[in-house]
Amino acid sequence: MASTQVTIAGIHFPSCVFNASGPRDVTLPELREIGASGSGAIVMKSCTPEPRDGNEEPRYADLPLGSINSMGLPNLGYTQYCEFPKDLAEYGKPVIASLAGMQPSDFPVLVEAFQKSDVDLIEVNLSCPNVKGKPQIGYDFEASDAILSLLDGLGDKPLGVKLPPYFDFVHFESMAAVLKKHKIAFITCVNSIGNALVIDAETERPVIRPKGGFGGLGGQYLKPTALANVRKFHELLGDRVQIIGVGGVYTGTDAFEFVLAGADAVQVGTAFMQEGLGCFARIDQELQAILDRKGYASAADAKGKLKAL
Repeated sequence: MASTQVTIAGIHFPSCVFNASGPRDVTLPELREIGASGSGAIVMKSCTPEPRDGNEEPRYADLPLGSINSMGLPNLGYTQYCEFPKDLAEYGKPVIASLAGMQPSDFPVLVEAFQKSDVDLIEVNLSCPNVKGKPQIGYDFEASDAILSLLDGLGDKPLGVKLPPYFDFVHFESMAAVLKKHKIAFITCVNSIGNALVIDAETERPVIRPKGGFGGLGGQYLKPTALANVRKFHELLGDRVQIIGVGGVYTGTDAFEFVLAGADAVQVGTAFMQEGLGCFARIDQELQAILDRKGYASAADAKGKLKAL
């Protein structure tokens, strides 16, 4: 049987399929459920300096091919998530912190705190599209560079960056140039497509309430864009930065496509919300079957093997 194990930034993952930060990962009981599931890691909710209730309800809706949300980063505050890894160690899986500052000076405070914690990897979220009045930092390359400069040398735990989706080659190149300037071990791409609008024709209203119905689009709607981002960053960064692909992973075939594009691992968001905890083992098993059928000994052997047409 082909292996789906992977090593990211020197950390061993029993499976390259695991949860994305966001769905069902706010509380310790939710994180324990992820730990006991087939997820190859435990990714915690993107946390902020202070606890947040998030945006008003309804703020999430399932769609025919995915989801839309404007959650607004509801979380318990970073001090809680610094303590949770001690309670999650029994599952024997990497624990990944995800953090989101409200202003540039927040980021080094959060990173320093997690550097002193028992997390294995730290993901810096520069791409949340759903906080009212706050821009997606990842679209401002100078601001992204400035924030990452504040994080250089703060500790030895591997640092990654969660990126928004980009749509122009010059934007890929600009962000790649920023990443090359800093000690970034991995990137997670992509976050949802920000500020989409879904309307219910019967009620003549948006399907979510915050921001007049504007929210982040996920699921199958996102996959072609996510694949393009993974592929382009793989081309631009090579092996110097590992890539975690996220956006529309519902099946082993979806996961395999991300691996072909250059991803080391994949995260599951909308499918986890819609199917529940069983999605991780199912997708992993489907991926193994595809690797076996195609003669790959492991997912790592298939990484970046996308063929030219």
